[in-house]
Amino acid sequence: MKDEYKTLKEPCLGEFRDRGSKFLAYGFPIRSEEEFQERLAEVKKEHVKARHHCYAWRLGLDGNAFRANDDGEPSGTAGRPILGQIDSFELTYVGIVVVRYFGGTLLGTSGLINAYRQSAADALSQAAVITRIVENTYRINFDYALMSRVMNGLSQLEINIVAQDFSESAGLEIAIRQTESEAKLRQLKAVVADVYLEEVDGLEAIPGFEILHIETR
Repeated sequence: MKDEYKTLKEPCLGEFRDRGSKFLAYGFPIRSEEEFQERLAEVKKEHVKARHHCYAWRLGLDGNAFRANDDGEPSGTAGRPILGQIDSFELTYVGIVVVRYFGGTLLGTSGLINAYRQSAADALSQAAVITRIVENTYRINFDYALMSRVMNGLSQLEINIVAQDFSESAGLEIAIRQTESEAKLRQLKAVVADVYLEEVDGLEAIPGFEILHIETR
């Protein structure tokens, strides 16, 4: 199972000019189409007088969700070239908006394709690209009597503690790499229940201890 991907660490900006037309490319990391639409609205607000606001985005661990929009440019001359650069850099969870200020001279199909491709490439070539690991986050609730076993188990298994909540009962939020989650949770249960790993699956529950899945991110 794939549980890592490349994306942008932070927003980036690129520029390309051809025969008077100026193309400004805005790239940014996104988590959803809704977040992209918010970014697009911000760019449009900043560049109200621009002739076109063309864009492309790709989402998903396998990059299977995507969109390309020409925003009035001839079909296939803007959105697809932008998307092509996202793919060329092997990125996902990324959106790019390219703003065009018309310079008075028509660029033709090949000229437009090159302009949108080059502006997106310029932005991405200057960007900080990072590899992110997909993690499952969990909430662990347990009695204080189990504190030592829980903390020892987390330490032994090198499980990251994201947040802590110590009130009437103890609570922790933990994060585990997705591909390691099932195995590490079984090992943690074995430590807390003080049983052999082979006995974990036979446990209906561990008194005073529960694990709740929060999200995958």
